[in-house]
Amino acid sequence: MSDATTQQSSNTSASTISGQTIRPDEAAHFGRLAKDWWDPKGSSAMLHRLNPVRLRFLREAIDLHWASDIEARRPLAGKSALDVGCGAGLLCEPLARLGAEVTGVDAAPENVAAAALHAEGAGLDIRYIAGEIGSLDIGSFDLVTAMEVIEHVADKRAFVAALAEKLAPGGLMVLSTPNRTPQSRLLMIGAAEGIGLIPKGTHHWDDFITPEELAELLGYAGLDMGEPRGIGFSPAKGLHLSDNLGLNYIVTARRA
Repeated sequence: MSDATTQQSSNTSASTISGQTIRPDEAAHFGRLAKDWWDPKGSSAMLHRLNPVRLRFLREAIDLHWASDIEARRPLAGKSALDVGCGAGLLCEPLARLGAEVTGVDAAPENVAAAALHAEGAGLDIRYIAGEIGSLDIGSFDLVTAMEVIEHVADKRAFVAALAEKLAPGGLMVLSTPNRTPQSRLLMIGAAEGIGLIPKGTHHWDDFITPEELAELLGYAGLDMGEPRGIGFSPAKGLHLSDNLGLNYIVTARRA
């Protein structure tokens, strides 16, 4: 295990650490996508379509949790946010614009490098770290997010425990992940990966978890899960928040 010296700059703090929840093949897969991450028509096009849906849920959850003014442009001003599995920063940058002091962590150094470069170009001060969340001594955060990440880690219970450890008292956690259903197998793996909307090999259906399983994992970590919202798809609406949890879902969690 190595722990590189943290290098402070306006946009990135680089530390590369290996750990038990990271699957090297998963990190390598996403690292190969780093150069196209910010291309809305590239290999991460579906993430660009998904991001506004996640942000809508996040904004509603933030306003409810902290009783924010729903018209406020920077409801996270004065708060810290951690995005785990941040990729090249698609969620970190909006969180920074909402006022948060943002840290992004990803298992792939290539993603962290791409994220830091993009943040610098956007004039955003975001700290990025490459490594294993459970091995990082980076303090606690008011908001902890992990979007479409848990289905890619080897030890889900250890991963959720590591997230919980980083959540400050009174803080809010938000997670999203595909559900393990026939619908997700058909649409996400059979269709989306089959026709190239998602890079082939991105998902392994057996690693998807149900809302009940996620609630149990959160419970082990001392967290209560909120009511899940579905992220559905239709030709008319595209990706959207839904009452149907069959494809993908997004949830909040708080200390019990």
